Amino acid sequence: MQKTKLLLTSLTFMGLIALAGCSFPGVYKIDIQQGNVVTQDMIDQLRPGMTRSQVRFIMGNPLLTDTFHANRWDYLYSIQPGGGQRLQERVSVVFDGNDQLAGLAGDFMPGVSRDQEILGEDGVSAPQTQQPQAEDEPPAPGSLLEQIQREVDNVETVPVPTPEPLETTPQ
Repeated sequence: MQKTKLLLTSLTFMGLIALAGCSFPGVYKIDIQQGNVVTQDMIDQLRPGMTRSQVRFIMGNPLLTDTFHANRWDYLYSIQPGGGQRLQERVSVVFDGNDQLAGLAGDFMPGVSRDQEILGEDGVSAPQTQQPQAEDEPPAPGSLLEQIQREVDNVETVPVPTPEPLETTPQ
């Protein structure tokens, strides 16, 4: 009876340890990406009147082409970072009867890119407050630019070896 209790307790304890390993916070979980990667730069390149081949060159092949809506291409992208919440983006490109780009709809719209949004820019370039250093002025002594320039000046060039031609005579 005592051995049975000890065996049952140890099996229960081992089972709990095994279950705890399934959701241990240190376990690496991969990012799951699916679909077409669409960037704001791709959307900004699209212009009304482009042909299907021009749109395909910029955006790539569409993920979905609907049989019932032949004039619409759908680009879907989803990512689930390391067990987190899944994020999804969608863009639909619509063509007119002449197979020219008529419009688009979805999560991306022409205009300000995400990088510009993050930096707080509105698409209009603001005047820079810091003046760039003139190229003819030498960098200040002891500065990082001087150290980099010194390293670049001291680089030794190494000749690239050229392979010998292969023999074409049969043996």
